[in-house]
Amino acid sequence: MATQQFTGFRVEADGSFGALVFTQGDKLNPLSTETLLDMETAARWFDQHPELRVVTVRGEGRAFSAGADLSSFAPDGMNTHPPHVAGDAGRRMADGLEAMRAITIAQVHGHCVGGGLVVAAACDLRIAAAGTSFSIPEVDIGIPLAWGGINRLVREIGPALTKELVITCRPFDADEALAAGFLNRVVPADELDATVAELAQLVASKPAFATQATKSAVNEVTSNMVSLAGSWRDAEALMAGLRDPEGQAAAQAYLEKHKR
Repeated sequence: MATQQFTGFRVEADGSFGALVFTQGDKLNPLSTETLLDMETAARWFDQHPELRVVTVRGEGRAFSAGADLSSFAPDGMNTHPPHVAGDAGRRMADGLEAMRAITIAQVHGHCVGGGLVVAAACDLRIAAAGTSFSIPEVDIGIPLAWGGINRLVREIGPALTKELVITCRPFDADEALAAGFLNRVVPADELDATVAELAQLVASKPAFATQATKSAVNEVTSNMVSLAGSWRDAEALMAGLRDPEGQAAAQAYLEKHKR
């Protein structure tokens, strides 16, 4: 089995099966700029294993991912990378995951928040444990949902529900996510590992060429329905939100309320 450790996660490849596992469970698996950039690199790492057919994406601890590292929204939180790099890292991550040759399965449990939801949306299939809590708090932080998240949500659940969930920031549960078409399946928490493993086995058992051709064809069709071509502009909107005085005040209030 091939393994490699990256910032905030590890990757594994063993024959037909691979995994990307967020490893900062004590912090609810935050997505720092470094983690996002490394995830783009990890997507290419997976593609270097030609026998790989399925990659599961999951988080250790109590959450799939609580989204963007909140320290990024502190006054100097994005200064470790140039603004254009930090602002665009999430889009590059999501595009990299989506372009992977292998079929990706998001194994979601606990909390799936903001950028974590974009990670899940970039995967091909999504299975969640009953009791999983979803939310998109970006507007409460004073910024638009970036990383191509709007495009992917419109693609999966439609424009009206995307507007509602993103603008109101209200939490929603796994049953609503399933009914909206975001999830393929919801299973009891104690059956999540086995269900995902069974699905991965089933996908891996299918002819690789036909499977990958199907993935490419579906992605091409949906790209014509909801294009991701302009999502690079998300970085500009994100930077503008971080500079907006009302947005800065909202971010500070959110940080005080959700210290972790």
